[in-house]
Amino acid sequence: VQLQASGGGLVQAGGSLSVSCAASGSLSRYSMGWFRQAPGKEREFVAVISWIGLSTFYADSVKSRFTASRDDAKNTVYLLMNRLKPEDTAVYYCAASIKPLPSDKGDYDYWGQGTLVTVSS
Repeated sequence: VQLQASGGGLVQAGGSLSVSCAASGSLSRYSMGWFRQAPGKEREFVAVISWIGLSTFYADSVKSRFTASRDDAKNTVYLLMNRLKPEDTAVYYCAASIKPLPSDKGDYDYWGQGTLVTVSS
């Protein structure tokens, strides 16, 4: 499976942005995760959505602000980011895992190339 994230950009603090991740094949058997990596920092877990989209799990830092969703008919997953903060600035990556709702990047089998989100103060 090849993944391509898109939709990043520059947004003011308090604003919203949606990033998406399109796949070359079916995603229906995968949990789909979102990770981010800020300059000089480790890649960290943001969110994951289960097969069919029945369950989601979020990092505490984004809970109640970010929403993960998926459209398996379009082989695409989304991350809607609300009330953005400067500390949300990072390259956002999507990833696919055969495991249910993993938050460890080591549990993911496929990765997209990332899209940059910059939040200005």
